[in-house]
Amino acid sequence: MISVNGQVYPQVDSLPSGARYRQPKNPFMNERNGNFCDAAAQAGPALQIPRVSRGLAVADLDNDGNVDIVIADLDGDPMILHNQGLPGKHWVSFELAGTKSNRLALGARLKLVAGGMTQTAEIFSGGSYLSNHDFRVHFGLGEATKIDSLEIRWPSGKVETITNLKPDRFYAVLEGSGIVDRDKIVPKKK
Repeated sequence: MISVNGQVYPQVDSLPSGARYRQPKNPFMNERNGNFCDAAAQAGPALQIPRVSRGLAVADLDNDGNVDIVIADLDGDPMILHNQGLPGKHWVSFELAGTKSNRLALGARLKLVAGGMTQTAEIFSGGSYLSNHDFRVHFGLGEATKIDSLEIRWPSGKVETITNLKPDRFYAVLEGSGIVDRDKIVPKKK
């Protein structure tokens, strides 16, 4: 998790308080016990550059299975943090389309069981200031090479359970039909 920062008023630089208009980002790492720790030392130098940042969005920009980050600044070009991933780490990604539920499946809840771990996610719109995350749901699997199950609770109330999924793949899911070819969920051009 990354908190983007930047003062509202440039004049703050002239105050004796020590506050600055441009500020570094605040990266935090999930310790998997309900706590987050400061991860600035592990995040690298790009996040330490003081900027006036306002928005942040996450998406797999190059469809390589690694979630990338785009940070929008008030007075400059966006910062794109390209995730190179780690060898031997696995992932899976789902793009949902509602039929009885809304088309984007906003409000759908996913529960994935793999490698002795249960992860949950919800499809939502928005995120950070003037930013929107990828609507695809990405799960990091670590070293797990088998996915036990995926449960989807659709906004319509329908619950679907899907098994026999392989890691390191993108899946398209159509409400009521399970896994489908992606062209079945992409809107047709007119």
